Amino acid sequence: MVEIDSLITDFLEYLEISKGRSDKTIRNYDFYLRRFVDWAEENHIRRPDQINQDNIHKYRLHLNRLKDPNTHEFIKKNTQNYHLIALRAFLKYLAKKDIKTMAAEKIDLARVEQRVVSFVEGTDLEQILMAPLKTDHEKIIQYRDKAILEMLFSTGLRVSELANLEKDSVNLHKDEFTIIGKGGKVRLVFMSNQARHWVGEYLKLRKDKNDFLFIGHDRAMIKRNSFDEAKGITPRSIERMVERYAKLAGITKAVTPHTLRHSFATDLLMNGADIRSVQSLLGHSSITTTQIYTHITDQQLKDVHKAFHGRKRKKD
Repeated sequence: MVEIDSLITDFLEYLEISKGRSDKTIRNYDFYLRRFVDWAEENHIRRPDQINQDNIHKYRLHLNRLKDPNTHEFIKKNTQNYHLIALRAFLKYLAKKDIKTMAAEKIDLARVEQRVVSFVEGTDLEQILMAPLKTDHEKIIQYRDKAILEMLFSTGLRVSELANLEKDSVNLHKDEFTIIGKGGKVRLVFMSNQARHWVGEYLKLRKDKNDFLFIGHDRAMIKRNSFDEAKGITPRSIERMVERYAKLAGITKAVTPHTLRHSFATDLLMNGADIRSVQSLLGHSSITTTQIYTHITDQQLKDVHKAFHGRKRKKD
């Protein structure tokens, strides 16, 4: 029988060609599965038919006792789960190829604490969204940054999705456009009137043939008013920008582009959207991912209970 190590190479190629997974996903799966192979070889497990519940239990103990070489701390439960998710996907692939091995469904994930979602709302949100217009930056940078912040909040786009947008992909005469998101999935994205307005104002200042919707602007380009050679703005640049405007707005907690994505989802749920719709708008493949927002709907239920339960008894 073929050894596990060479089958992993086949599996990664399958992810790339048949599943259309991103380079980052393939690199991560490669890392997690090679770690399993290293452990398996030390324990004389070289063939898929040697993988069973007993040695998976031992591997999980190994992960639980493993320390990050950089922080010297035990790796977190969710990181352990990433290893197990990659292994389950590999075992499913083997089953599909009729290669005898353990059933993927027999691997349970570690129980993790529910994530606390960080978001901004109300005055804090408005202060962040207005911050670019209160700087002494050149007008084109003010408008670009304002458009980026409005887009992040009104669309719920991931920062990488926003950075990759091209001018032709966004029709400002409509309030919607499609993108190819995580995992190569196509989804519909909706813009607010404010986002459309500020993207339009920004593009009016652009006299170039650059394909990217948002680009980097250095002073020499601004002086020449020519941005043909400019590169698309990077996700890291957008992250730094959001952090900077949050501080300018007087917000002490950490605010990132993902915080604005959380704020988008939170705003929808607090205004009555159902969680399945929010799942679609965020581009989550599983409802489990969207369920990090259940604390918001739980709070709404609490408010309903307080407002309407036992009203007659309260009067008495």
